[in-house]
Amino acid sequence: MQKQEYLSLLDEITNSHSNMEFSTESPQNYETKCCCVLVLDVSSSMAGAPIEALNKSIHEFYNEISSDPTTANRLEISIVEFSSTVKTLVDPSLVEDFTMPTLITKGTTALVDGVKEGIEIVKSRKAWYRKTGQPYYRPWIILITDGEPDKGQDLPSLSIEIKQLVSKKELFFLALGVQGANMSKLAQLSDIPPAELQGLKFSAFFEWLSASMIQVTNSKDDEKIDLPNPASWMKGFTV
Repeated sequence: MQKQEYLSLLDEITNSHSNMEFSTESPQNYETKCCCVLVLDVSSSMAGAPIEALNKSIHEFYNEISSDPTTANRLEISIVEFSSTVKTLVDPSLVEDFTMPTLITKGTTALVDGVKEGIEIVKSRKAWYRKTGQPYYRPWIILITDGEPDKGQDLPSLSIEIKQLVSKKELFFLALGVQGANMSKLAQLSDIPPAELQGLKFSAFFEWLSASMIQVTNSKDDEKIDLPNPASWMKGFTV
């Protein structure tokens, strides 16, 4: 077998595996889709006021995006939680097809594993969009954490992967640090600086995120989007 034939076969196998979990799903509609994966830290250090504020804010986010008809038909949300282990709580779904879960704290901080799960979801969903003939916007991965990765979590390799995917415009990645998060380590993940949340202003962040998602999903194909200026804790940027 020639090298090029081998690489083509390997790519075909990889795409097949990445799309396997969505292979039996049928599209709800053929609007241009935007997949947004929330990768959320539910380690024990988030207990108390932080997890209460986060739970309240993600439910407000759900209500906000549900209220815009275009966004409701185009935005697919997925939720991944990580502590000592990783669990996908919500597969990519339009808002009418799921109920926002309530997060419960436990364990430590398998941050790298959580983000890698988010990346795999994005890859699989994009493959499914292509297979089913659905146009799509660049997917988003939003990481929210108050700590730093457990020992043994390979941050450098994750950083390389994220930077490559972002540079190729395969996805958009944003890290949000709260409650004394190690911002220097979060800064290693992407060339886009992490946002540091002041206090427990999750509501302000999710207000910005919902406004951004509404703007993205109401835009035209290939249109350059100037996102809303979020707040004093993060500079505005363009995607």
